[in-house]
Amino acid sequence: MPRFPLKCCINPSILSADFANLESELALISNADAVHVDVMDNHFVPNLTIGLPVVERLQKISPVPLDAHLMISNADRWAPQYADAGLNSVTFHVEASDAPIKLARELRARGTKAGMALRPATAVEPYLDMLPELDLLLIMTVEPGFGGQAFLDVVLPKIRRARAAVEGSGVDVAIQVDGGITEETITRAAEAGANVFVAGSAVYGRPSPAEAIESLRANGQRALTHP
Repeated sequence: MPRFPLKCCINPSILSADFANLESELALISNADAVHVDVMDNHFVPNLTIGLPVVERLQKISPVPLDAHLMISNADRWAPQYADAGLNSVTFHVEASDAPIKLARELRARGTKAGMALRPATAVEPYLDMLPELDLLLIMTVEPGFGGQAFLDVVLPKIRRARAAVEGSGVDVAIQVDGGITEETITRAAEAGANVFVAGSAVYGRPSPAEAIESLRANGQRALTHP
């Protein structure tokens, strides 16, 4: 059991939003805990989305904090610039960093929460000693790069091991999952130990994104409270 009660946080992904109307799309999710901003460079992942200038502008107009997920190569060089934009959290992929501990410390030094992401096939065990350097551990539940993919149940044991390590270490590290989150899969992910959930089409694909957020949050919190 968690040492402290876990709060279920819903971070909608604007990857599923209307990119031509991002300001109005952000207004629809003002009850979210944060907005998940997917930055893809068409190199680390085979897709291209937005970069630093757009993220800087979103930071100025968003009604909720920005949670950046950098699916980009050479994270050691680029991630600190996103921290300088004033984002609440910046998450880099460990597979794209040569010095993840140094990078996590640099992000924190620049005033943002430091997150580290793992692809589905990347083992969590080699990085457990890094937990004190992190505020967030993102465990991908799909292959990064595209929205609308199905949740990978094969990742659930990794989430359980990560939660056990967090509880055993006594550090306050959020476990975030990204990919295939629905009202049904959020329950399984929460029961495994995740407490921050990225949801794209499950929010923006509904008639009322705000109501979808509340429904997801209720399902996730129920699973966290009564695993």
